[in-house]
Amino acid sequence: MHNFEKTFLKRKSRVIPGFGLSIGITVTMLSLVVLIPLFSVFLLLSESTFSDFLRVITDKQTIAAYQVSLSCSAIAAVVNVVFGILLAWILTRYQFPMRRILDGLIELPLALPTAVAGIALTTLYSEQGWIGRWFAKIGVKISYSKTGIVIAMIFIGIPLVVRSVQPVLEKLDPQYEEAAQVLGASRSRTFFKVVLPEILPAALTGFGLAFAKSIGEYGSVVFIAGNIPYETQIVPLIIMNKLEQFNYPAATAIAFVMVVFAFLLLFGINLIQAHIQKIARG
Repeated sequence: MHNFEKTFLKRKSRVIPGFGLSIGITVTMLSLVVLIPLFSVFLLLSESTFSDFLRVITDKQTIAAYQVSLSCSAIAAVVNVVFGILLAWILTRYQFPMRRILDGLIELPLALPTAVAGIALTTLYSEQGWIGRWFAKIGVKISYSKTGIVIAMIFIGIPLVVRSVQPVLEKLDPQYEEAAQVLGASRSRTFFKVVLPEILPAALTGFGLAFAKSIGEYGSVVFIAGNIPYETQIVPLIIMNKLEQFNYPAATAIAFVMVVFAFLLLFGINLIQAHIQKIARG
């Protein structure tokens, strides 16, 4: 009777259905959303030869677009990590008026239609815009430059960093920081020795998500980029141009390169996280 009660309670505590049904639903949804679309990319690639594939992905204009997208995405992701940690810290460690409103506004870049965000940023940072005209007076051009691209990527990526780091900071007991300061540690030493090791895996996750989001972003970036060949053209724009020309194999080849890069980036970050957690466990 005792064993029956334990088995009954164990089964009753399961909110989600059994393993077989759960894994079936999960695999089906994963296939429909991720695996089948990725398989279609390989299917389209099979229609072109390897020499055609190399010719498309090594085109000078395409390589220039790779450099613009990847370099700007990397800079934006690093900036997002720094300011994302700062924003998450403020939201979790301080109580101030309109804190909940600020917390909600963090996700606004994800809620806005990308075209609206792009037009708004271009209007603000153009040479006649509210912000851009002040920089224009000192000879700094923001819109239609790599600086504008980085700003747009920061705008769309910072929520991913904040939402990755914020839950970890909320679970981190402030008493650890107080104990470190009581023992004589400075604020900077407390952060680097107590706080940073705890939030580093989450910060790396945010970095990877922001990076991957930036290299694939189109609507928020294309308007402020100006699309100057070999200078401010981004990879998604090259892909769109190929699609408008009904050159689906070429568009697929370029998209495949970006998918591989994003996969390698996230895979590498997961390896680093696993290594950090292994070191933390001793």
